[in-house]
Amino acid sequence: MEKVKLAIPKGHLANPTFKTLERAGYVISGGESTYRPTVNDPMIELKVLRPQEIPIFISEGLQDLGITGLDWLRETRADVEVLLNLEYSFVRLVLAVPKIWTSINSLSELLEWFSREKRTLRISTEYLNLADEYIRANPVYRKLYGEAEPLVITPWLKKGENSSVVLFLSFGATEAKPPENADAIIDVIETGATLEQNDLKPIETVMESTAVLIANKKSLVNPAKKEKIYDVLTLLRGVVDGRKKLHIFVNVKAQNLQKLLNSLPALKRPTVAPLSDKDWYSVNTVIERNRFLEILPVLRKLAQGLVVYEPRQVLPLDEMNFGGEDEA
Repeated sequence: MEKVKLAIPKGHLANPTFKTLERAGYVISGGESTYRPTVNDPMIELKVLRPQEIPIFISEGLQDLGITGLDWLRETRADVEVLLNLEYSFVRLVLAVPKIWTSINSLSELLEWFSREKRTLRISTEYLNLADEYIRANPVYRKLYGEAEPLVITPWLKKGENSSVVLFLSFGATEAKPPENADAIIDVIETGATLEQNDLKPIETVMESTAVLIANKKSLVNPAKKEKIYDVLTLLRGVVDGRKKLHIFVNVKAQNLQKLLNSLPALKRPTVAPLSDKDWYSVNTVIERNRFLEILPVLRKLAQGLVVYEPRQVLPLDEMNFGGEDEA
């Protein structure tokens, strides 16, 4: 069987990606010290790539499966299948300007000010497509410049006809560009600390992003590869779901059992087992983490011996028969 080529990202996505894969049951050797770490599944071949490259390589079939940021997926416009929101590495793509511009608090105000002053608005960003789409959708931009495309400048390409608003491709350290090389930036932030250190303030959110699992569409119709891809998906979904659950065990008197069951949410139905004392039962179930404090008073009043576990994974396998094969 041909191996499934799984691309994992460098940069800020790397550490949480390795932790998520390890929580899913994969043992990875090499980590970030090599571009080709090994994994304990012989049918998976790992490669470390920049997250902005991963959607393109997967779209072109050079990789079968990968983890990247939703921001880079939308920026590259890659034609891939999104399999799962992995729900980590939450960031925002924001428009930011110098903090001293106290009267500028939106893109509309920024565009109006530079137009009124007859100045060229220079914006530095790694996200040329997302920036172009966002700016052109602004009603003030449309009023001032119609359908004209902002001028885009890179080392190998210059396009667009509106020289009043110019997008410069950044190769990193975007927050350091103002004021000499840019008037504003469009960049990702997690906490906003880096903007603060560079005397910048976010004035609008372009989009929110998180890590996603994506696949090549042709690989998903290759029977052998599809099975392995869905193995990976099943395990990673188990991690995502597991973070939202708690596994609880309680002992309850027979007279209180039904009251407890009526109040206790469960993944399906709680597991109930009699204890050696016929007047007592053991109940174990999986509940939503965010409901634990809600049901704690009920448990305290009706149950004894509460034990709480954080599950590594929760795998509702009856919902995850992605392969489409009928059971025997």
